Amino acid sequence: MSHPLVERIVQGDRRALARALSYLTDGHPDKDALLEALYPHADRARVVGFTGAPGAGKSTLVNQLIAHLRKSGQVVGVLAVDPSSPFTGGSLLGDRVRMGDHSGDPGVFIRSVSNRGHRGGMAAATREMLMALSAFGCDVILLETVGVGQAELDVLHVADTVALVLTPGAGDAVQASKSGIMEIGDVFVLNKADEPGAKSLLRALQSLVHERALWRNDWPVPIVQSVATSGEGIAEVWEAICTHQAHMAMRPDAEQRAQIRRRTHILSLVEMELKERLLESATTNAHWRDLIEVHKELSPRSVAARLLQDIDLVLSRKTPGNSG
Repeated sequence: MSHPLVERIVQGDRRALARALSYLTDGHPDKDALLEALYPHADRARVVGFTGAPGAGKSTLVNQLIAHLRKSGQVVGVLAVDPSSPFTGGSLLGDRVRMGDHSGDPGVFIRSVSNRGHRGGMAAATREMLMALSAFGCDVILLETVGVGQAELDVLHVADTVALVLTPGAGDAVQASKSGIMEIGDVFVLNKADEPGAKSLLRALQSLVHERALWRNDWPVPIVQSVATSGEGIAEVWEAICTHQAHMAMRPDAEQRAQIRRRTHILSLVEMELKERLLESATTNAHWRDLIEVHKELSPRSVAARLLQDIDLVLSRKTPGNSG
């Protein structure tokens, strides 16, 4: 399926890419047709996720990596997800300012996007935007997540490699002993390694790696020290990322992992659509509205159980192959 915007994107048209990204984030009526045309061009780029607590220096690190990658002629895309206001829904989108050094480089495309309250550290349209950047011809896409703590796990399902950025003196030594976000890091970047407390954090991380507490896929997570403000350790960070990707490419379960990622993507789309339909039904369906708003004698759990029964009935009638 062809699409005029996608045809221009594949030819390297930056304006077409910018418009397509807006279509994807704003829910444009042409969005579905655009996505169908983008699909054949998906998964061409390597995706590297950068996550970690706010203030860890993720944006500065990404900014330095852009410069490092451009030296070897690679086309770089950047998706920087910023948190949205819980009151207005707005977002500062400040990563464009922090990465302004590359604004005039035709081999770099940077897009800041609000997460619009989406949990997990990413925007709901992140996967779709990655498809557009891949079609544009990006060799590498650097994905910087919001940085919301241990719940920030969605990046695991879209990135080929996840770099967890940690800093001394910010509670990360304590986090190093916990599960959750620590377990998704393929590479640990100990940023601000010149600050007090860096050695203590380094020892804590080394202990966890030594004990295999954070190993995944037979991969001993490397710990790379950096000072992103000066560019120290940037080459080593990228080398660790490339080594991880080479390791994963050699594993026999590569096809299975790709299938799991596809399954996760499909089910997330179904989940989002179902949520929208449920919210609409709570307003438009008189029976549902009555259960939710009128029958105060029923507990919320009882009401939810009755709504789920309605959903089960509808699904049983519409399931393909069901004669009922």
